[in-house]
Amino acid sequence: MDEIDQRILRELMENARLSHQELSDRVGLSPSPCARRIKKLEADGILSGYYARVDEAKMGFGFTVFISVRLDKQIDSQLEQFERSVRNLSEVVDCWLMTGSFDYLLRVAVSDLSEFEVFLTGRLTKIPGVASIESSIPIRRVKDQRSRLA
Repeated sequence: MDEIDQRILRELMENARLSHQELSDRVGLSPSPCARRIKKLEADGILSGYYARVDEAKMGFGFTVFISVRLDKQIDSQLEQFERSVRNLSEVVDCWLMTGSFDYLLRVAVSDLSEFEVFLTGRLTKIPGVASIESSIPIRRVKDQRSRLA
């Protein structure tokens, strides 16, 4: 991957709706070679999709909480059951299997503290195998970069 590919990726990360003409103008290529590079980046799996970024706060989900979850057993069946359960919780927007003292890190988006309480006490703690939970409320996002390029 060369510098032109890097510029293509940067531009698409900023605005995936650019036309081939606009993109090629921005990266200094004619449209045909630019389109070929995009197809190659897609075929190689480097460009893995395009999506619309939604402002959670404007959708009414401006209260974010990070939750660390520890399971009582770290066996395959328990991990699979927890992951299945989490996939069905609309409040959970990110879930990571972790190393360290907790098994999972969740990012939850809700409307406010009251909705978080209902989610926590009524849904998350009811998942079989959940042994402990630690919540952290972020004050502000310092950096928001979708992917690392270099």
